Amino acid sequence: MIRYDSRKLKYKQPFGAVAAGAEVRLFAELQKGDVRVTLRLWSEEDGERLIAGQAEEGGVRFAFTPYRPGLIWYYFILEGLDFRRYYSGSGGEGRLFDSPPDSYQLTVYDGAFTTPSWFSRGIVYQVFPDRFFRPDEVLGLAEHRALGHRMRIHTNWDEPVAYLPQEGEKEYCPCDFYGGNLWGVIKKLPYLQELGVGCIYLNPIMLSNSNHRYNTLDYLKVDPMLGGDEALRALATEAKRRGIRLMLDGVFSHMGDDSLYFDRKGVYGGACGDPNSPYREWYDFDSYPGSYRCWWGFQSLPEVKELTPSYMKFIGGVLEHYAQMGITSWRLDVADELPDEFIVFLREKLKSLDPDGVLVGEVWEDASNKRSPNRRKYVDGRELDGVTGYPFRDAVLDFFLFRTDAEGLCEKLWQLMENYPAPFYRANLTLLGSHDTARILTALGGAPPRNTLTREEQAHFRLSDAAWKLAVQRLKAAAALQFLLPGAPCLYYGDEAGATGTEDPFNRGPYPWGGENEELLSHYRMLGALRRCPAIQEGDVGLAAVNEDVAVLMRRHGDQALLLTVNRREAEQKVCVFEEMFRCGPDEGKLWRDGIFYDTASGLAFQAVGGKIEFSLPALGCAILKME
Repeated sequence: MIRYDSRKLKYKQPFGAVAAGAEVRLFAELQKGDVRVTLRLWSEEDGERLIAGQAEEGGVRFAFTPYRPGLIWYYFILEGLDFRRYYSGSGGEGRLFDSPPDSYQLTVYDGAFTTPSWFSRGIVYQVFPDRFFRPDEVLGLAEHRALGHRMRIHTNWDEPVAYLPQEGEKEYCPCDFYGGNLWGVIKKLPYLQELGVGCIYLNPIMLSNSNHRYNTLDYLKVDPMLGGDEALRALATEAKRRGIRLMLDGVFSHMGDDSLYFDRKGVYGGACGDPNSPYREWYDFDSYPGSYRCWWGFQSLPEVKELTPSYMKFIGGVLEHYAQMGITSWRLDVADELPDEFIVFLREKLKSLDPDGVLVGEVWEDASNKRSPNRRKYVDGRELDGVTGYPFRDAVLDFFLFRTDAEGLCEKLWQLMENYPAPFYRANLTLLGSHDTARILTALGGAPPRNTLTREEQAHFRLSDAAWKLAVQRLKAAAALQFLLPGAPCLYYGDEAGATGTEDPFNRGPYPWGGENEELLSHYRMLGALRRCPAIQEGDVGLAAVNEDVAVLMRRHGDQALLLTVNRREAEQKVCVFEEMFRCGPDEGKLWRDGIFYDTASGLAFQAVGGKIEFSLPALGCAILKME
């Protein structure tokens, strides 16, 4: 009776998210002419709006112009002499319903919104500073001990991480240190340059008494264990000389209870020890001073009232402080716990310091329709440049662990491309691992969920030899998807070297210098070099499922084209890729080229002719074919 596909330009233009003030044109294809079709729009700001279609050969056309950023939800109402039905979907083709359904999503964003091109062209490398590289002796011990901080120092770089309470204590404390520091990052800049890294994302580096440093004690002081301000300045200078930028981790929703500002022990004249402290208004005390609002119930992490003018002014000064060192990009910890107004303020401040600075938020879901508790405005054009791309990781794991098929993988990836504004999508951190997830090799090897293992079992979990080999092959294919899709691929330190581990703290072990998996490392270097191709950096994009086990990605820029196919089965597959597979998305009709493709690994040539190409795909692997 009706056909509509939100991802095909025949039915919807433009593709995906639209700039405010741009006309949206929809076409519903009809098989019968005695059906009246109405387009139903709904938004939180404007409520419901019904639009009558204009009949034309083969169907009904609709046009409307959204004028302000936000989400518009829509479906079609079909009416005849004796029926009323509805047509909708979550993306792509929809289906008929007998009652009002969930709606298609249309994201509307500020047309002036742009994101820095340098960020999406390079590779982001995440460093957990204490665990990356220690060039010499452990630094800063005297300063920390003078502050009364407990410090357990690993004497051997290869020791397992601590996870049990120290003797005489009931709770585990993340105060074991390996002594990695920023001077160590400087030493390893040539290594990062070989990988093609364009941005180093540093987990928190400010003064703290924990190894993760998410409980900041002084926002304006780099931890002496990491080399202090001197080391950060030197790293920023040397990285810039090599064409690499730095991104800092901004923990602005909460801080440490021993911080200069909260001062639970009453040492510095902070809010907890002095009711007249200038920082007192930053916090919510239920009963002063012992009861206060804190992050997820942890008394050691008092929360702040981010919209307090004096706090906003202070954090603006923090951004200025690090900008003077040459660092103007930030990742916002727990962005969904920061008010929208505060993120707007941070973006405006950051862009005033450096229009090429990048602001990325930690968001675990689709950022376009995230609610906490109300719909968040991350993608509207006034807040974030991008987010941490956990939905990509979820889609990859679901595919390789047989929780979905290639069609499901493509569906999840298309949905992000459709829901995110194009500038936002290009600045999305495409990640497979982070300090908050199990190591990607461990996950791809089929490790049990964290909640099914005891702490002791997590600590001693190891992949079998067979699971390890399987995980390595899966990771090579997953990394190829990560690096060849649009976005900024984010590599968690050591993943490229074969690091393993279950979740925190076992995913935060030291980088295995001298014990790298050379097969993986070589693969990542190849991907880093390949990412410099114009077809990857700025080319058109298409995705398709060849069968339930094989997905294909195509990129093209001018005469250059790349074809990536990934196979999750433990058997070789003969595949045939057709031009018709790429008849959806923003670049439909612009991707295909007949001609000679060369396998980047073997050098073998394959002929694309008549809109199709055939070749054999290795078991549990990927093939990258390139045409110049």
